[in-house]
Amino acid sequence: MGQSHSKAKSFSYAIAGIKEAFKKEPNLRIHIVIAFLVIFAAILLGFRLTEWAILLITIFLVLTLELVNTTIESLVNLVSPEIRNEAKIAKDISASVVLLGALLAIVIGLILFIPKLFNLR
Repeated sequence: MGQSHSKAKSFSYAIAGIKEAFKKEPNLRIHIVIAFLVIFAAILLGFRLTEWAILLITIFLVLTLELVNTTIESLVNLVSPEIRNEAKIAKDISASVVLLGALLAIVIGLILFIPKLFNLR
């Protein structure tokens, strides 16, 4: 189907994609800053292994959704450079996926952090 690349080359493309998204997408940078703050808080609060697993899955889910949103927006811009209602709908729905993921992350964060902060466990 596609071109065959070495594993190292494939990883370099993936890293280049993350770098490009980081440079061009302020929302991705915001998510990453929040992720580091949350990780720091989890370290301070002594999260257990299962809490870490849930937290990291949640963080990577939001980052992944943001990258998918960026991809969809870029593709829409490529195939529809002019302003069209269908393009707007695609971009809005794509952005709503990130919003839902971020809202889920907030809920999961509350579930994980509130008991730790108020010694409920």
